[in-house]
Amino acid sequence: MESRTAIIAISGKSGCGNSTVSRLLADRLKRRLVNYTFHTMAEEMNIPFEKLLEMASADTSYDRLLDERQVAMAHEENCVVGSRLAIWLVRDAELKVYLHASSEVRAERIRKREGGIPAEVLAFTKKRDGLDRERYLSIYGIDNDRFDFADLVINTERLYPERIVDVIDAAVDGAVKSSTTIPGSEKHGS
Repeated sequence: MESRTAIIAISGKSGCGNSTVSRLLADRLKRRLVNYTFHTMAEEMNIPFEKLLEMASADTSYDRLLDERQVAMAHEENCVVGSRLAIWLVRDAELKVYLHASSEVRAERIRKREGGIPAEVLAFTKKRDGLDRERYLSIYGIDNDRFDFADLVINTERLYPERIVDVIDAAVDGAVKSSTTIPGSEKHGS
């Protein structure tokens, strides 16, 4: 049997299940989890998450710092990297996975996790998606709506996190090829 993948990169927009799936996969594979996010950075800086997003919109150094730290942490040892840009920035990852869900489904998940009024959470989610995309394009030339190069794209809307981990684990073991269609999944992006 081949050795397990050294770095597994998992990306997706807010609410797609990226953090949950990355954590569960790292636990299953007994790998270190690298999931340094703006939430983590906001906690370290002792400021509200929304305030950090505002600051990051005006100053690209926050994105660069976060992403440089994430990539450096990824290369310390075998790991699962879960972040918005992991599949773009950790170029040497042996497996690149993109998790996808509609903005409506993602907003409902975020609302359940963080609270709020459904319409406001949906509006914030869509606004954040747009701001993130603009930042990534301006800083790195990355269009996070184009993820067709990922080895595996999974629609997370109808799958439980454990099932998503099963699919990724099978891909790590070589049982799933990138051209295989996963029930409940579909390829998105251009």
